[in-house]
Amino acid sequence: MALFRSGTGQGPAPLEGVDVILADLDGVVYRGPNAVPHAVDALNRYAGEGRRVGYITNNASRTDEAVAAHLRDLGLRTEAEDVVTSPQAAVRMLGELVEPGALVLVVGGEGLVDELRKAGFRVTRSADDRPDAVVQGFAPDVGWKHLAEASFALARDIPWVATNQDWTIPVERGIAPGNGTLVSAVHTAVAKLPRVAGKPETPLFEAARERFGAKRPIMVGDRLDTDIKGANAAGVASALVLTGIDGPKQLIAAGPAERPDFILEDLRGLEQPYPAVKVSHPGPELVDARVGGEHCVLDGIDLRVRSRGRNRLDLLRAACAAIWNSDKLIYALRIPEHLYEQWDAQS
Repeated sequence: MALFRSGTGQGPAPLEGVDVILADLDGVVYRGPNAVPHAVDALNRYAGEGRRVGYITNNASRTDEAVAAHLRDLGLRTEAEDVVTSPQAAVRMLGELVEPGALVLVVGGEGLVDELRKAGFRVTRSADDRPDAVVQGFAPDVGWKHLAEASFALARDIPWVATNQDWTIPVERGIAPGNGTLVSAVHTAVAKLPRVAGKPETPLFEAARERFGAKRPIMVGDRLDTDIKGANAAGVASALVLTGIDGPKQLIAAGPAERPDFILEDLRGLEQPYPAVKVSHPGPELVDARVGGEHCVLDGIDLRVRSRGRNRLDLLRAACAAIWNSDKLIYALRIPEHLYEQWDAQS
C-alpha cells in the first residue's frame, strides 16, 4: 500500500498514474447544501487537466441528474453521466434476481424509483400488491409505515436489495442516522439479511469502472467502513480525506481491511507529493515510524511521539504507520490524547 512506501523525502502525488478520480459526495465534496472547503476548486482543476472525475455515492434519495444539478450549483462542471449511484448498482443487481418488468416494492426516494422505472421495472409501495422483490434505500421521509410494508412483503421468500448500509450520514447540522439503521429495523422484524449494492460491497465500484472505462482509478472518501473498505475489496487505490465522518481516532484504530493508501487533509492533497513513510523494527517490541519530520515509536503498548509535532498530518501518518505495522490490538494500546486534541484545536 502506498502509505507504507519506505525511504526518505517526498514520493509521487496520489494522482500520479491515475486515470479516473472516484469521489464520494457527503463529507468529501459537500456537507448538506454547502461545499467542503477547497473541494470545488480542486476537482475542477483535476478535470481541467484531463482527468475524468466521477462521483460515486451511496445516497439513494436523489436522481443522478438531481445530484449533478447540486454539484453544478456548487460550481462543478458535472453532468448526470458523471454520477454513479447506489440505486443504479442496486437495479443492476436486481436484474440478476428477478424477471424483466417485475413488480418491486420500494422503500426510499425518487432516486431509487427513477432508476427502477428507467430499467423497466414496475413500482409499488404496498405489500398487498405481492411484489416480486423489495429494494430499500434512504430518503429523509422514510418512516415506520414504509419499513412495515417492506417487512410484510418480505414475509414471503422474495429478494431484498439494499442500496447501502451506511449507519450515519453527515448533514449540515451534524451527523444523522443513515440507511443502515433503517435496514437494521427491517432485518430485526424479518430475521433476514439483504443483498447490498453500495459501498463497501463491490457492485457500485464495478458499475463505476464500467461507466468510466477506468484502468487505474483512485477512490476518495471520508469513511473507512464504506469508501476505503469498499475500494480495498474492489482492488482500487484509496485516499481518506479528513473533511467528513472519520478522523484521527478512527484512522489509528482502523483494521487491515479499512486502511487507506493515502491520508489527506482535503482534496488538494491528491496533487501534492506524498511523503515517504519509513518503518523499522529496532527491537522485538518496537516499531519505529517516520514521516517527513515527524517520528513515532510504538514501544510495547505505548505510542510515543519523538518529534515536535509541528506537522499534524505527518504526525498522524506516522502514528498510523507505527500501529498498522505492529501486531497489537488497538484496544490494548495507550495513545497520547494530544494526537486528537491538537488536531481538533487546529481544525
